Amino acid sequence: MVNQATKKNWKQKLLKEFTEYWVNVVYMSLVFSAIIFYRRLVLAHYEIYLDDYFSGVIKALVIAKVVMIGAFMRISRKYEHKPLIFPLLYKSVLFTLWVMLFDIVEVFIRIFIHNPVFMDAINELKSHLNNLWLGGTLLIFFSFIPFFAFKELVRVLGEKKIRELFLHGHREKQE
Repeated sequence: MVNQATKKNWKQKLLKEFTEYWVNVVYMSLVFSAIIFYRRLVLAHYEIYLDDYFSGVIKALVIAKVVMIGAFMRISRKYEHKPLIFPLLYKSVLFTLWVMLFDIVEVFIRIFIHNPVFMDAINELKSHLNNLWLGGTLLIFFSFIPFFAFKELVRVLGEKKIRELFLHGHREKQE
């Protein structure tokens, strides 16, 4: 029989994970949607019109889940005892590679479903890994820098202190 404390801890952990996921989704949705909107404006200038309205949100839903899986697997704890710049850059690089790996696997599976010849699927996958894909990789990496900077501050200073600083302000020290 499960005691009440264990049930409460399990529910609290689930709520924390759920909240963290949706905070990640909101941040990534804003960043990716802004990038996509900018791309749409640039292309519209050349009379090329796209209808990828929700692709930033869809990408954010997937990438936020990939980040949560990586965090759950504890793949990013290596430099947490070092100055914050090290875990920040390490996590930004590591999770960018993690997201790109998931992207490659997802694209390969999609290609392989439509063309079950393995070598044809590999050749088509190679054509997917182009300058546009590399540009997307760079955008994800640079969007991860403030994302993980904030997460590292929360880890070091604590959620309560960060909430206090961002939502309640602080008083100047009197000398």
